Amino acid sequence: MILGLGIPELLIILIVILVIFGPKNLPKIGSALGKTVKNVREGMEEGSEDKSESPVESHDEPVEVIEDEDDADAPETKFCSKCGTKNSADAGFCSKCGTKLD
Repeated sequence: MILGLGIPELLIILIVILVIFGPKNLPKIGSALGKTVKNVREGMEEGSEDKSESPVESHDEPVEVIEDEDDADAPETKFCSKCGTKNSADAGFCSKCGTKLD
């Protein structure tokens, strides 16, 4: 039994498919169905592999800040060297990761 269907039900479904698509198109349909199943299985395997990896990448290199002339009027800010989050100038620690700011 496949999905709760017995032999008689499967035969009826196959006959209906044969009448709708014709005998010439059945190999094409079977091939397309096989490729689809293969792609779905590969996608499911990739999805399970991606979940095992860490979703957050860590960067050990400091983030370079490029000053923009339009921000001259904006209040002073500090950027976290670990995660790159923008913090206020008077902040002692990063608001996102808690790293001590220089």
